Amino acid sequence: MDRIILHCDLNSFYASVELLNYPELRKVPTAVCGDPSARHGIILAKNDAAKRFGVQTAETIWQARQKCPGLVLLPPHHRRYREYSQRVNAIYDAYTDLVEPFGIDESWLDITHSLHLFGGDAMALADTLRRRIRRELGLTLSVGVSFNKVFAKLGSDYRKPDATTLISRENWRELVWPLPVGDLLYVGNAARKLLREYGIETIGALAAFPRRALEERMGKLGGQLHDYANGLDQDPVRARGKREPVKSVGNGTTFPKNLTAWEQVTAGIHLLSDAVASRLRRKGLYAGGVHVTVRDPAFQDRSRQRQLETPTHLMRELSAAALALTGELWKPPNPIRALTVTAMHLTPEGDTYEQADLFAAAEDRDRQERLEAAMDGIRRKYGSGAIGFGGPGAGASESSFQE
Repeated sequence: MDRIILHCDLNSFYASVELLNYPELRKVPTAVCGDPSARHGIILAKNDAAKRFGVQTAETIWQARQKCPGLVLLPPHHRRYREYSQRVNAIYDAYTDLVEPFGIDESWLDITHSLHLFGGDAMALADTLRRRIRRELGLTLSVGVSFNKVFAKLGSDYRKPDATTLISRENWRELVWPLPVGDLLYVGNAARKLLREYGIETIGALAAFPRRALEERMGKLGGQLHDYANGLDQDPVRARGKREPVKSVGNGTTFPKNLTAWEQVTAGIHLLSDAVASRLRRKGLYAGGVHVTVRDPAFQDRSRQRQLETPTHLMRELSAAALALTGELWKPPNPIRALTVTAMHLTPEGDTYEQADLFAAAEDRDRQERLEAAMDGIRRKYGSGAIGFGGPGAGASESSFQE
């Protein structure tokens, strides 16, 4: 029997929550940004009125105001967003015990074994959820209904705002295969550029491409994306508090050209550390150690690891440790074919981190926390390649959650 999965995505979440306090701004171009007093701050979210002027998430305030001189800017209130996220998920909990958050404004719900309690019609239940969220919280929701998580997420993205889309066994090829390949989960800018080199512009073209060739070029990610495009995703919806503990989070990249300069390697480490830090935050985890592997053109690997003085989920701190380890393993101009950065000794959010933070530069660290949290929000909305700290182009990428 097929599973019945919903993916629920709150529309323009940050901006929608802010406008609950400013209903008079609903039809006025309005954006939430990191620092309204700074011309170089970035746009975190915007309402529909701002979208009509072409205002985009992740662009600078200066760029946005060039398009829309009358743009109203509001500061973010992350505690309020967390509170609304918890209230939304409490509503989801009334329909199933299998609710898996995917960031602050998205969740998967597996209603396979509870749907019969609510009438047996998945589309009707999705519409009920949309009405409840709008009536009780004043927010709008887009819902995808499908037989796996990947297609359910595609469904929630398919029509916005405030819509329900069914991707079924009968219609999925018609709906999914014409979509741009970048719409598929975990296809960021680097993967999209690589796939374009093979003429793969749509999800259907990805589905038709030989799986082995994708694996040779992209590692495990290539095979995973091929399965996604062919409707073969079997990943279960994991209930909060019942997930198997993650022992490490790693990201490795094979570069299209060997790296020979320290500046190139630094950029690569920044890119990988950024990806690892983002995944740690999404899982609510902190790393107590870092492991680095350097591979040369002869496929010889050298590795080293170290314990961190303070558990962290910040790119800047992971990158500093990874660069120090890389400096011990490698000297320029010896060529590097691939790099891997892995976070180890993982612990959940809690007292350990906060107590250690008393000994750190609290204000500076808090600023970095806000910056990286803002980037997480942008990536969830616009893909993993929407914003980053920069790095060399990746020829192949492999990310892992290791048990």
